Amino acid sequence: MATAGQHSAWQHETVLLAEAVQALNIKPSGLYVDGTYGRGGHADKILSQLGNNGRLLVIDKDPEAIEDARIKYNSDKRVSTWQGSFRDVSAALAATGITDGIDGLLLDLGVSSPQLDDARRGFSFMRDGALDMRMNPAVGDSAAQWLQQASEKEIADVLWHYGEERFAKRIARAISLRCAQGGLATTLELAGLIAAVVPKKEAGKHPATRSFQAIRIKVNQELEDVQECLRNALTCLLPEGRLVVISFHSLEDRMVKHFMRDVSTPPRLPKGLPVMDEAVQPKMRLVGKAVKASAQEVAVNARARSAVMRVAQMNGGIA
Repeated sequence: MATAGQHSAWQHETVLLAEAVQALNIKPSGLYVDGTYGRGGHADKILSQLGNNGRLLVIDKDPEAIEDARIKYNSDKRVSTWQGSFRDVSAALAATGITDGIDGLLLDLGVSSPQLDDARRGFSFMRDGALDMRMNPAVGDSAAQWLQQASEKEIADVLWHYGEERFAKRIARAISLRCAQGGLATTLELAGLIAAVVPKKEAGKHPATRSFQAIRIKVNQELEDVQECLRNALTCLLPEGRLVVISFHSLEDRMVKHFMRDVSTPPRLPKGLPVMDEAVQPKMRLVGKAVKASAQEVAVNARARSAVMRVAQMNGGIA
């Protein structure tokens, strides 16, 4: 695990920082959850708008991220930390003594810059390291372990569905053959194997980009986490509470978009049914349109180019 000095070495440019915190509509005495702490960009800005009675819970799967938060906010009584997945936000709130609901939940999905930039973590196809990719290295199978035990069809399905990789079958076949001959141990081994079998390269994109993304999503159960967290948000958010989600992957954004649309749409009832408007009020309402990073932000931080932020607000009481 990195030390405090090592933590400061990994830089992280927080995407849509001002826009996301503004979307939370911070109340000085409110209760907020940053479900994806990373290195605290959003958390710092939220805290700058909270008063002495406000409270912030920061969550992250990554033990190094949580250690960073504990060191940074050690003397700030407004901050609680919890290591785990944001899918378990209800358990995190209970564990830290927050029982009355929250005023806002922020999710900044995907992998953080410190995770990508640290070769030891195995997320990057540009840096050689153990083929791990787990946000919490102590939980579940590493990418190398999953590839070793998965069938060729399962690997192809993951590459196609999570990475939208058109050469999924060709890559899966090569991976399965290599695993049968002894396995893949490092990131550059996997990246080189993929580059060797992809027949057509995309300009400006490494051939392993989509495959690494897909395997990371699978290993960390990222889509399942998002789906479960969105459902749990309905039971955690107070009336007028805000849900703010920044996505970097089309599958995640589609999931968030459909969820927010569904919970903000009144149910269809037969005409003439004697039901009061309040009885069919949707749980949430949409706040504005999808927001993307500005050209200026993308020029400074290329990782912002695929970011999409969506916002919804609770209508009634806690569901």
